Amino acid sequence: MSIFHWIILLPLLGVFIVPVAKIFQRAGWSPWLCLLTLVPGVSLVMLWIFAFARWPAVDDKTPAA
Repeated sequence: MSIFHWIILLPLLGVFIVPVAKIFQRAGWSPWLCLLTLVPGVSLVMLWIFAFARWPAVDDKTPAA
């Protein structure tokens, strides 16, 4: 890959990775899990796991009485 490809690739990765890391963090998961989304096929599996798993940030909150 040439330097031109890296100049284009790095900002695109940042635009994709930063929001995913924020979503993981707000849900109570480690933001480092966003790196798994870079592996082809794993991102789809992670989406399904994330959608149906317990969210620690939501589960820790006590219901309003």
